[in-house]
Amino acid sequence: MLASLKISGLLVAIVFAAITFGLWAWINRPADEPSWPDRGLQGVAFSPFRAGQAPAQGTFPTVEQIDADLRLLSMASTAAVRTYSTLNSLSHIPELASKYQIKVTLGSWVNRDGTANEQELANAIRLAQEHPSVIRVIVGNEALWRGDTTIGQLLSYLDRAREAVRQPVSTAEPWHVWLKHPELAEHVDYIAVHLLPYWEGVPVDIAVEYLSERMEELHRAFPGKQIIIAEVGWPSDGRTREAAVASSSNQSLFLRRFLRKAKQEGYVYYIVEAFDQPWKAREEGTAGAYWGLYNVNREPKLTFVEPIVRVPGWRKLAAISVSIAALLLGLFFVHSKTLGTRGRSFLAVVVYSAATALVLVVYDYSQKYLTIASALIGIVLILGMLFVIAVLLAEAHEWAEAHWATSRRRTFPDEAADGYLPKVSIHVPAYNEPAAMLIETLDALDRLEYPNYEIIVVDNNTKDVSVWQPVEAHCARLGERFRFFHVEPLSGFKAGALNFALKHTAADVELIAVIDSDYKVEANWLKDLIPAFGDAKTAIVQAPQDYRDGDENLFKAMCYAEYRGFFQIGMVTRNERNAIIQHGTMTLVRREVLQRIEGWAEWCITEDAELGLRIFEHGYEAQYLPKSYGRGLIPESFIDYKKQRFRWAFGAMQILRVHARALLWPADMRLTSGQRYHFIAGWLPWAADGFNLLFNAAAIAWSIAMLVAPHRIEPPLVMFSLVPVAMFTFRLVKLAHLYVSRVGANVRETLAAAIAGLALAHTIGTAVLKSLFVRKQPFLRTPKNKIEHAFGEILGASKQEIAMLVALLACAYALTHEIPFGTSYFPGIPEELQSGDLSLWVAVLLIQSVPYAASFVVASISALSPPASWLGKAGAPSDVRDTQEKVT
Repeated sequence: MLASLKISGLLVAIVFAAITFGLWAWINRPADEPSWPDRGLQGVAFSPFRAGQAPAQGTFPTVEQIDADLRLLSMASTAAVRTYSTLNSLSHIPELASKYQIKVTLGSWVNRDGTANEQELANAIRLAQEHPSVIRVIVGNEALWRGDTTIGQLLSYLDRAREAVRQPVSTAEPWHVWLKHPELAEHVDYIAVHLLPYWEGVPVDIAVEYLSERMEELHRAFPGKQIIIAEVGWPSDGRTREAAVASSSNQSLFLRRFLRKAKQEGYVYYIVEAFDQPWKAREEGTAGAYWGLYNVNREPKLTFVEPIVRVPGWRKLAAISVSIAALLLGLFFVHSKTLGTRGRSFLAVVVYSAATALVLVVYDYSQKYLTIASALIGIVLILGMLFVIAVLLAEAHEWAEAHWATSRRRTFPDEAADGYLPKVSIHVPAYNEPAAMLIETLDALDRLEYPNYEIIVVDNNTKDVSVWQPVEAHCARLGERFRFFHVEPLSGFKAGALNFALKHTAADVELIAVIDSDYKVEANWLKDLIPAFGDAKTAIVQAPQDYRDGDENLFKAMCYAEYRGFFQIGMVTRNERNAIIQHGTMTLVRREVLQRIEGWAEWCITEDAELGLRIFEHGYEAQYLPKSYGRGLIPESFIDYKKQRFRWAFGAMQILRVHARALLWPADMRLTSGQRYHFIAGWLPWAADGFNLLFNAAAIAWSIAMLVAPHRIEPPLVMFSLVPVAMFTFRLVKLAHLYVSRVGANVRETLAAAIAGLALAHTIGTAVLKSLFVRKQPFLRTPKNKIEHAFGEILGASKQEIAMLVALLACAYALTHEIPFGTSYFPGIPEELQSGDLSLWVAVLLIQSVPYAASFVVASISALSPPASWLGKAGAPSDVRDTQEKVT
């Protein structure tokens, strides 16, 4: 059987490696397009700024740098360049261009600074008069479109230039500005038009046709006027604008198609632009930096003759992604020997997809022009993505093992060795518990079908004698098997009470059992679980936490649905590697082991889970039987539900800090690899909630920045926005599938479990982040008393979640609607920056708001207390033997 599974795993890995490589090849299948013209280019837009230089900062290229750039363009048979300014070192371009027989269309910049405009115009006139290399003059570049000047002022500049120079004069504007202001044509010698389909969201496949249609429209509007395409091109990187995708392959495809069309139609053109200009990212968004034929290091970017592929060098990237995936998959398969072929195939899909996505993200980000700040942000985002992928893989592995395991390696013994009836001491810690409830617990213990046990009740620090004295009296009535201790003061919370009970345990006791004060146990509890201790290596035997009041109201029914998943899914898979989480109720421990490792840890508020890990570190084993033998009470309100989960999460982080060496250091051999894996993977989702809380705070801040400075702050990159969306979707689908198939829940119960779990995400995240700064936390006891909380009190306990919900929804609304912001009026994100990235970011904000909305919903249900019948009939939990039959 194992041999066949090994072969199956190898075949799955090979098949999916081939599929992955095939998908890379299919996506990058070559596209034959027209070759680059043999005679070079008619003209290119020429901004000679290099990395770290920017006109707004007053850092200009040196004359030597400009000369080197022009020499490079001349070697590429470029006939002409178009400039944008005549200030500083840029005034040397006409003189330098003449050295290489390059013609110049001289640009004079126009903006809101009248003094600078006059200087630009005077320089342009002088240079045009002095240098024969200047063949045309352009006064203003999209000045009307930007609103930097009036039509009257621009016409005045044009008229003055035409009077002063012999060369033809025009101004450069997008095609629609020329049609909107036809009077411009009377003051220019030719039409200098910008045709940039990318900015208009036109898909690359029809971009050249679209451009040709605009040219025809301009010819009809301005018959007899020469039309020169002053800017035409496509960016190699940047945001997707509607259907226009910026990529290196699309840049090559567009330009090669355009150059063929230009030759056919006789267009006069200037490709925008010669060199990538990173400084433009601040002015035009990410895409502004990537329009060059050469990158900022003056290296060619385009495919000139060869067939075009989407990702150059894709074979190397495919090999890397397949190698990473094969390594991860091998680790999973080696430690999942009972996983069936379907489960292995499912894991392969997830692992190969995650590895491919990671490689693409790292590659894509490595191709960008990065400042120190953007590089640091990228590193943080990639590390965050690695963390999320780790959570996703852990979730996928649990999903596969829970549903597609062919058998269970560790089975629970049916019978003990003949005559093995060790004495058990049952410890019941209590603090300020309702007397009637605790008496019911003790009566159930009195009915146990086991001959050899004692019960020790430790009431610690209860002030009201009317609470504990009735319990003391009841213990006396039940007989000498029951012993009651009221201890005040007693430190150490629940762990302190259990250590006190351990000290007062009878000398002949071999096993310690612990139950919470609200648990009513089944009579066969000890009889069924004791056989597991027939193996001397077994130190812990655990039964599930279960509850008896899940039908009391809808809130408790939702909590009950949420609890069931861990005990019928997570604990079952953990038991396969001897890595269960010990719980402080329905648990049995070998006394000798408990005393050897010095009892319960009073420093930890989840002393039960800490004890279990410590026992594993000493080489002992645990057994889990997923069958209910006792049922307690669900927290009475959402306030108590949150307190309980906060304690669990904070305690887990305490354990992780103290046991970090055993869990994280490979050379430490106290734990097996399977135990390490399950403890780390089991707490990763809680750590992810902490990370998610930071992500949400950053998302709100980023969104506000987008509103305040929409032209400078863009939505986060798609590759990073997709990560939380994919993770949220994956976890919901996993929960729905396993709750229906393994827990036996109906659709409404599954939805209820999802909502209840999501409602706790902020609480868990808060606990995780607090644990980074605070080492100790008071033990937040879950009260069993029937306390009526006012509606406002319950909602008030969720004020942080409600505030986050409002903030996220407000940001999502503000990014898609016109809103007043602060003391000024901001029209949301300007139309020219609208893109699929923005839509995806709004979707991320809405998805991130779901847990906070769930918190508000659960708090409201807790306060209103509708009937549990709204969820329908609960599915019955299955025991371990049922589970074995199902998987067999």
